[in-house]
Amino acid sequence: MVAALIFLVAASGLSGFTSLAKAESSDYPVLSMPVEYVNYTIVDVNGALWTKVDGTYPIHILNYQNASTSFSMFYPIPPGTKNISWALNGTSLNWSDIATGLHHTAIGNWEMVAFQVDSATDFFVLTTHYEHPLQMVNGSYLFLYDLNINPYLSGEEENSDIYYNVSFDVNATNIRAFTTQTDTNWVPINYNSTQNGLEQVISIVQHSKYENVLGDLVVEFSASGVVDEFSGWMILPVVFAVLASAILYRKVSVNKLKNQN
Repeated sequence: MVAALIFLVAASGLSGFTSLAKAESSDYPVLSMPVEYVNYTIVDVNGALWTKVDGTYPIHILNYQNASTSFSMFYPIPPGTKNISWALNGTSLNWSDIATGLHHTAIGNWEMVAFQVDSATDFFVLTTHYEHPLQMVNGSYLFLYDLNINPYLSGEEENSDIYYNVSFDVNATNIRAFTTQTDTNWVPINYNSTQNGLEQVISIVQHSKYENVLGDLVVEFSASGVVDEFSGWMILPVVFAVLASAILYRKVSVNKLKNQN
């Protein structure tokens, strides 16, 4: 989830949200994002794998002199996301869940959150932090970053690069990365792997060009030594039962020996 910013509306003094078709007007902001940075940290939380996501989005308003500087933004979030925060140029933003409408991804439908940007300058930086559990499919863990870069590309700003860093605080093996524009067509993408102390870190650079976008990113891997909390609690009664049986067997054996004597 991880997910990319979706700019669907331009709300200048309006309450609620307006569809893209209605928002396209002479003062609709033309946005570009030549670069973005997304960091993942994979951690074990009580036997379940989670990721902590930190995103940085430097954004330009290309038609700033004529554009509205107040608009709403949407952001898809994976199931179970918590500890969400947003900031504009370092100042916290309020956000809210969107009750209606789901955003489709290659690994499921996601809900979205929304927040309002007011009095934007021609260049501003959005940052976010959130955490969510990883999905497990066919015995492998995976996560998806929804790269909704198309609204930021145009004939005026044709290129955009996104830099991913994924840090594994778990023993990850069989790491594979893909780009995908559909549910079934996943194309492998190369990554660099380094060791940072005990952490394994993979880095991916994904280039998008106007009318030539690779699609979302999916990272898939296996992890050893992960025992979920529920399984741990299930093992304890078995251990106690085995110990109790061993003690009972010993007592019975001792009593038999005493009777024989």
